[in-house]
Amino acid sequence: MASELEPEVQAIDRSLLECSAEEIAGKWLQATDLTREVYQHLAHYVPKIYCRGPNPFPQKEDMLAQHVLLGPMEWYLCGEDPAFGFPKLEQANKPSHLCGRVFKVGEPTYSCRDCAVDPTCVLCMECFLGSIHRDHRYRMTTSGGGGFCDCGDTEAWKEGPYCQKHELNTSEIEEEEDPLVHLSEDVIARTYNIFAIMFRYAVEILTWEKESELPADLEMVEKSDTYYCMLFNDEVHTYEQVIYTLQKAVNCTQKEAIGFATTVDRDGRRSVRYGDFQYCEQAKSVIVRNTSRQTKPLKVQVMHSSIVAHQNFGLKLLSWLGSIIGYSDGLRRILCQVGLQEGPDGENSSLVDRLMLSDSKLWKGARSVYHQLFMSSLLMDLKYKKLFAVRFAKNYERLQSDYVTDDHDREFSVADLSVQIFTVPSLARMLITEENLMSIIIKTFMDHLRHRDAHGRFQFERYTALQAFKFRRVQSLILDLKYVLISKPTEWSDELRQKFLEGFDAFLELLKCMQGMDPITRQVGQHIEMEPEWEAAFTLQMKLTHVISMMQDWCASDEKVLIEAYKKCLAVLMQCHGGYTDGEQPITLSICGHSVETIRYCVSQEKVSIHLPVSRLLAGLHVLLSKSEVAYKFPELLPLSELSPPMLIEHPLRCLVLCAQVHAGMWRRNGFSLVNQIYYYHNVKCRREMFDKDIVMLQTGVSMMDPNHFLMIMLSRFELYQIFSTPDYGKRFSSEITHKDVVQQNNTLIEEMLYLIIMLVGERFSPGVGQVNATEEIKREIIHQLSIKPMAHSELVKSLPEDENKETGMESVIEAVAHFKKPGLTGRGMYELKPECAKEFNLYFYHFSRAEQSKAEEAQRKLKRQNREDTALPPPVLPPFCPLFASLVNILQSDVMLCIMGTILQWAVEHNGYAWSESMLQRVLHLIGMALQEEKQHLENVTEEHVVTFTFTQKISKPGEAPKNSPSILAMLETLQNAPYLEVHKDMIRWILKTFNAVKKMRESSPTSPVAETEGTIMEESSRDKDKAERKRKAEIARLRREKIMAQMSEMQRHFIDENKELFQQTLELDASTSAVLDNSPVVSDMTLTALGPTQTQVPEQRQFVTCILCQEEQEVKVESRAMVLAAFVQRSTVLSKNRSKFIQDPEKYDPLFMHPDLSCGTHTSSCGHIMHAHCWQS
Repeated sequence: MASELEPEVQAIDRSLLECSAEEIAGKWLQATDLTREVYQHLAHYVPKIYCRGPNPFPQKEDMLAQHVLLGPMEWYLCGEDPAFGFPKLEQANKPSHLCGRVFKVGEPTYSCRDCAVDPTCVLCMECFLGSIHRDHRYRMTTSGGGGFCDCGDTEAWKEGPYCQKHELNTSEIEEEEDPLVHLSEDVIARTYNIFAIMFRYAVEILTWEKESELPADLEMVEKSDTYYCMLFNDEVHTYEQVIYTLQKAVNCTQKEAIGFATTVDRDGRRSVRYGDFQYCEQAKSVIVRNTSRQTKPLKVQVMHSSIVAHQNFGLKLLSWLGSIIGYSDGLRRILCQVGLQEGPDGENSSLVDRLMLSDSKLWKGARSVYHQLFMSSLLMDLKYKKLFAVRFAKNYERLQSDYVTDDHDREFSVADLSVQIFTVPSLARMLITEENLMSIIIKTFMDHLRHRDAHGRFQFERYTALQAFKFRRVQSLILDLKYVLISKPTEWSDELRQKFLEGFDAFLELLKCMQGMDPITRQVGQHIEMEPEWEAAFTLQMKLTHVISMMQDWCASDEKVLIEAYKKCLAVLMQCHGGYTDGEQPITLSICGHSVETIRYCVSQEKVSIHLPVSRLLAGLHVLLSKSEVAYKFPELLPLSELSPPMLIEHPLRCLVLCAQVHAGMWRRNGFSLVNQIYYYHNVKCRREMFDKDIVMLQTGVSMMDPNHFLMIMLSRFELYQIFSTPDYGKRFSSEITHKDVVQQNNTLIEEMLYLIIMLVGERFSPGVGQVNATEEIKREIIHQLSIKPMAHSELVKSLPEDENKETGMESVIEAVAHFKKPGLTGRGMYELKPECAKEFNLYFYHFSRAEQSKAEEAQRKLKRQNREDTALPPPVLPPFCPLFASLVNILQSDVMLCIMGTILQWAVEHNGYAWSESMLQRVLHLIGMALQEEKQHLENVTEEHVVTFTFTQKISKPGEAPKNSPSILAMLETLQNAPYLEVHKDMIRWILKTFNAVKKMRESSPTSPVAETEGTIMEESSRDKDKAERKRKAEIARLRREKIMAQMSEMQRHFIDENKELFQQTLELDASTSAVLDNSPVVSDMTLTALGPTQTQVPEQRQFVTCILCQEEQEVKVESRAMVLAAFVQRSTVLSKNRSKFIQDPEKYDPLFMHPDLSCGTHTSSCGHIMHAHCWQS
């Protein structure tokens, strides 16, 4: 068969080879209707060159196409032999200052971390090596294909935009010079003609949808009955499915099927059968039948060979256009004009629009070719890049919808060109102001997420696979929004303000749909049956984290925008609170003479959500008001008086209470989905816009309300109000309730609540909350990470939050806080904390996980022991709050706070009567320490005319009032200093008392005293207080001693009874007559003792208590107790040997426990005698 075809093929080749490009071009130059002439030429020759059989011959086809089809076009364009014409054009052309090299898949790309405007600005290897950036901090990656080199783009680099090669081209550059001036009018006219015809032809044929007939002007006179069964790529079916189906459908070998599948995956389509219509249709039906069982079937078309031929040439033509415009900027400009010229059909009729809007219908290979052409033409011409950006923005919604419904990866979609347009600052601003781009992106995004609950919030429950797939694709829109916002404006126009705020409105609508989504209710009784969907909501939150931060950065750069954004955000938050209140009834809370009205709400019974982006955005903006001082400059423009602090704090507080309750084990029946949500809430990826902002929102609330009221609301939400508001509730509680879980839960909740108060007062390292800058914030993060243990660079970077440019800011501050310890022969280089930074360590740093906190505490105490210091870990000296948050410190000296502290110290003093924990006490001591540090700072910084209103030392010296007459906090601390059961905390209590005395001295010497009475009466009162406190303290110590002695006596009595009861029972069993002896059991030593036999005397065993030297835990030695061990050294010994000359033949088989009669060698075991738990020794 093949031999019969060969002469025919050769004959065709000969007729084609006889064509003369020059003659055809000459004919075209004379033609009156050039379009008709060219189309006739293509209609005649394209099917003769392409698609002549079942398998393509690309080299032969390209050679013939160049000779018969492209050659005449090149002659026509140059007006002479292209071998001379193109070099002339190149010579006349001014070389471009832009590099524009399009990256292939896997090619290395370089981005300068110091100079790039954003991480998408990259250089090719050649430009990078010739630029100043090679000596900077840079990031090297491999390209996924499709991007291009940004060398020469002044908007992409803060400095050094040109490499040495492209710098030569900038010397005499005039930005507005028209590249067409270097071309003659004839060349311009001819180029315009040929480009217009060829570009239109390529677009028309590539977007042609009919399978068996061509456009009228390309139809052939005689049409053969030859068809292709064309298989198209999709991202649904696997390689294996395609290979198996092809083997069945076209009866090929596995090797051929693998070849087909590989080509389909690479190029997007491949013909799998060639022949008449019926023959190809049969293969199509088998493929469709075999692949439509579980999913949509593979796309297969039976296409006439002439259509495939023209489409193949269309692709060749686009590649040819891309290479031709490389000769001259003038040719590029003409192609851009042709592409963007409106067609006869008006809107979206330009060739570029037609291609973009047909993108999802094209196969992979065609997409890649025209994307490359767009990059080398439209994106390389600054004038037309702007016009193309406008077209792209106008069609944005449709392009994204096409992408979402399409199944190809984003790199094969025209939507991926957004990165080339939106990251150019001037284009992004122009598109925001002229095309309202921000609003378009956000609205397009929200249109795709239509699943809402009754309150209009996003609902991701029971997502089908298709919806989940769609959601993953929709996320790329967030990336586009990030690109638009990535470079902050330095100058604002009124139009930019207006359009940004419109976009901000749309963004608030998006956040409003997230506020309160995925609410959860505590599972009581039985475990949750089905884990709820939580990942989609958190994925959305993670993707939006940087966008939310960038929105705040944009607002911060203009005062007017910040004020308006703050008002808008507050209005939306009011709507959220008004829209779905929980319908709780109001209640009044009162402690220490203060009362507050709030609502009855239990986190453990009602619905609660972890997603509160509107509240958190408002918290961020509130901090910016403080940081930029707008709050002090224009207070009349801000609605600060309208704010309702209880409303602001309500939801963030619920969220933090939820975390506390989860930690206390109250939500165990809700499964892992909740545990994972809490994990991500605190995780470094999300915490900046979740946990951190909730703390800021509570700080905002506290700074604007009476701290007593805040603490009462907090006690109520933590469900601890009853314990602290009712006298002796704790004692009743611990005696009535024997259920250990409830006691443990309450203890954990009290610990968590105290921890939260420590965070609210101590976390002032965000610029705007405290008087600090961003560098100090990063320093503090690093200090606390290195307090746990020395860390490698990579480990440290992972523990710090990244900004939108993937930077942590670590490199700028690391030298100030750490030493780098070089690696040895093996291992890694480590950063170690500088000793002088240890004083900044805060045991209750808010980004520590529980495990990290305990490791850090252990490491810091160990360090102090090594330095022969006491092991107290006092709170560090903190920077002052900004004025907007200054009143926050009063929470430490508020009556309710003092009541909470006093109550817990009282529990610790009367330690047997209450359920309390050492962690609770440790947190109270930390809070007292913070308050003393605060007062010390106030006194140090006081000026003549100011009065220090922070009087914590005086308040903790006063005993409680009648009828309770409880001792003062100071007296209780002095009592606890001598308590034997608080050995670990003695150093801390000693530090507190020492600091108290120092502050008291400062206050006495201070000229400004807040108390109005004369100095004498103050002294008199304080000495009277001292005597009273001293008497109380002595009475307290005496009472404690009495209690201790009584406890010991009752313990001895109980042991005595237990032992004799045992003795009594055992003797009774043996012989009733000996029962009389039992009465005298204490005088057992006077009896005749029987060592063995049935009448063996039972001597009560001495109870032995030992302390493990590793964990310091005391334990009674019993058979059923945990095993205790001694460290021992076993060695050979010949001390008592009778035969020292004897040599052991096989030491491996020698049993050291078997002693030979000649005592030649024995075993000696020695021990230091320190006892340990077996498990402590092993670990």
